[in-house]
Amino acid sequence: MSVANMIPVTAPAPVLPRRRQLLFATGLAVGFWVILNMTLVGEYLQKRGGDRVAWLKEHPIPLTQPNMQMGTLVFSVFMVQWAVHAIRKDDRGHAYLALGITLVLGLAFINQTWFLLTQIGLPMGSAEGPTFYAVIGTHLAMMACGLIYVALMGLRALGGSFSSRHPDGLSAAALFWHATVAMYSVIWLAVYIAK
Repeated sequence: MSVANMIPVTAPAPVLPRRRQLLFATGLAVGFWVILNMTLVGEYLQKRGGDRVAWLKEHPIPLTQPNMQMGTLVFSVFMVQWAVHAIRKDDRGHAYLALGITLVLGLAFINQTWFLLTQIGLPMGSAEGPTFYAVIGTHLAMMACGLIYVALMGLRALGGSFSSRHPDGLSAAALFWHATVAMYSVIWLAVYIAK
């Protein structure tokens, strides 16, 4: 009897399902930002409901910039989803292109918001100033976090960390980006459209 016949044959270890810690943590972060933003929007709506006659009469908000901001973010949703789709197909060139366009659109949104705030000229000492700036500022902070998140996941994708077998990083960044856009749509309706 040879030595090869004496070695017991064992079955291969079962393949465990992939853990999705990054998606789970991103979901928790999204929950935090959504709760914070919705609380501030609720406070804004409550204060606006109490002073409906004089609310934003001295400093009207033009609708051109908020509508362009909404269009920019809607387009960015398609771009970030294109990046996720491309990385799942191992099409790195299109993934990088889509991530780059997403970052440019996010920066354009921040630029449009800054321009809008300078156009309005709403003083902080007015009745609507603190809640208006709290809502807009919190969303800008969320957008900045989204930009950083997409940029970091883009760098990791550039380094080869993500592929069709492991696209979770870009999927998590897309989840955060979608939540940021969804929060802006709430702000767009509550603050800019229903003034």
